[in-house]
Amino acid sequence: MRLPAIVAASLLAHAACAQNAATLYEQAQRLEHGEGVARDLEQAAALYCRAARLGAPEAQYALGWMYANARGVAHDDGMAWRLFGLAAGQGYAAGTRMQALLPAAPGAALPACMAPEPALELDLALPTPDYRAATPQLRALVDKLAPEYEIEPALALAVIAVESGFNHSAVSPRDARGLMQLIPATASRFCVLDAFNPEQNLRGGLAYLRWLLARYSGDVTLATAAYNAGEQAVDQYGGVPPYDETRAYVRRIGKLYGKSSHPVTAAAPERCVHRIAIRARR
Repeated sequence: MRLPAIVAASLLAHAACAQNAATLYEQAQRLEHGEGVARDLEQAAALYCRAARLGAPEAQYALGWMYANARGVAHDDGMAWRLFGLAAGQGYAAGTRMQALLPAAPGAALPACMAPEPALELDLALPTPDYRAATPQLRALVDKLAPEYEIEPALALAVIAVESGFNHSAVSPRDARGLMQLIPATASRFCVLDAFNPEQNLRGGLAYLRWLLARYSGDVTLATAAYNAGEQAVDQYGGVPPYDETRAYVRRIGKLYGKSSHPVTAAAPERCVHRIAIRARR
């Protein structure tokens, strides 16, 4: 066996155990372009698909390119269009450009390797959750506001517990802010002027959660998956996306809330009309 082939075999063996999307993508690139290893387009496509399934937009784009150009896989413009769309949905500009060049194919299937994992099984038989990090004032605010948005306070508390641990100053690496961890786009969508103001943040997060519950007919698993990963990801995968973070997130909220469904009484607005102008209380 030639040295590049030996390296390639070692690379594939390592990839078999890899779960990190960035690692899989890097290995796929080396196999696609023959960088220090024997070129293997089929194996490159397989690793791109694993990384794409984990939510990496660059891998979704690369796999779409391979389907559009029959590189290691059979030519399929429909699959390419879907894959470019997944990348575009995460803000990957090249995905947007390439999808626009292909005939729209919303009904096209994704590659079999990207099929959703089996439905999550939640352990709902748990003791009452411990929310000691929530101050009495915050609990009272949740009890007051949640019914205004037709959200059960227990679900609101579960989301807050997982999102921020009841820290109204929390900021994530993705710039999600406050109690319900609103990214700037979601805060703007629901007219939140100050995401660190507890009442504004709760109102924006509850409005978004109510809209998601209406969209998914009260299915808590799908609604909370969309709260974490975005509704487009849930719709594209036809269920909970195969992202480790999202699946763990859904399990945690399911355990805290203790129910798989939530009452839905009416359709909810997708965005706000009037800005929430609440001054911080000193």
